[in-house]
Amino acid sequence: MAFEAQDREIIRELAKQVVDISTRPEIQKRRLGWIEHNSLRSKYPMMLVFPEGSWGEIMPASALKCRADNARDIERGLRMRIHVFTHFRDDSFIGNDWLVGKQIHTTGWGLDARRIPSPTDRGAWHFDPVIKEAADLKKLKYPEARYDEASTMKSLGILQDLFGDILEVRLVGIKHISYHLMGQYTSLRGLEEVMVDMIAEPAMLHEAMSFLAEAHKRLLQQYASLNLLEFNNDNTYHNSGGNSFTDELPLADADPAHPRPCDMWASAESQELAQVSPEHHAEFALKYEKELLKPFGLTGYGCCEDLTRKLDDVLTIPHIRRISCSPWADVDACAAKLGGKYIFSWKPHPAHLVGDFDTTAIRKYVRHTLEATKAGGCVLELVLKDTHTCDNHPERFDEWTRIAREEIRAVHG
Repeated sequence: MAFEAQDREIIRELAKQVVDISTRPEIQKRRLGWIEHNSLRSKYPMMLVFPEGSWGEIMPASALKCRADNARDIERGLRMRIHVFTHFRDDSFIGNDWLVGKQIHTTGWGLDARRIPSPTDRGAWHFDPVIKEAADLKKLKYPEARYDEASTMKSLGILQDLFGDILEVRLVGIKHISYHLMGQYTSLRGLEEVMVDMIAEPAMLHEAMSFLAEAHKRLLQQYASLNLLEFNNDNTYHNSGGNSFTDELPLADADPAHPRPCDMWASAESQELAQVSPEHHAEFALKYEKELLKPFGLTGYGCCEDLTRKLDDVLTIPHIRRISCSPWADVDACAAKLGGKYIFSWKPHPAHLVGDFDTTAIRKYVRHTLEATKAGGCVLELVLKDTHTCDNHPERFDEWTRIAREEIRAVHG
């Protein structure tokens, strides 16, 4: 993993630019803003932009200057930070660190998901179920975790040598914890099959969800016993958008050398159940997710599923703080329900960046959410994500954030 002289020079110069950005007063102001926001002490809307699939259009391979693949990966990560700061008008925090994750491996679940791939690039794939009957559940196994310390320390040393005198190269354990039980199970059983099982084979579905929940409980216990958990009251990505800055965690009695679940944020979601009733959602998913989230200090829920009719159940999740309000949610109804007691994590529709880029419609769309949530006394964040393409118009991200910033100022001052 040694780096060529030319690649080292490119990376080190980019790292210096990142450090320069990270020390600017507006970046530190953003950090303080997120602490107030995540702790529900400020109702001034915050905004984040995650280009996700659109990064390939914003920053194609031709934009990278390094030659080796490992160097290009690092170069891309640094250039992304710089681009976010120089182009977007959001509240992204740009840190002066580079995280090296501990290399943690598990023995697997006994069964591996299969898919029928799409014949087109980035097209839709189809489920290829490996669990065809209840008896197949017996093939599932509880995974065992293992920490590869030797490989981890080798990687840490290489990156510290690369730019440790510029960036703060830090070794970290597990910081982002999010549970996707239904997504995990549908990948093995098939989505249509799970829908039918709710009526035809409810006992089988409960058995599967119970197993997965117990497996994740055991994994968490292993992570804790191996001391692999890491405090995440920082810029760690949380839920389906937002970050984890807060002064509420870790708890006052926390041991910095041994983080516990109660000192951390965690989240869960069940996008696959978007179209099922609140009753079925609560019975087959939320029942198990609540048990998994119970040990954590602060929690979040939801992603792309519309939770409008399910909020009464969602609000029973222990320590719930951040709730995703997807592009299909009823903003007015959610605002009335959530008020200022939770973070209203609004996901604007990413399709607005494709096709006819109608700035007037976007402005009206954003204004409606801002006014509805202000009237409801909500703690609002705008999280533009799931942007798998921008129709090869990267400048639309700049324009969208400019419009959103203008509307935030118009409504909130």
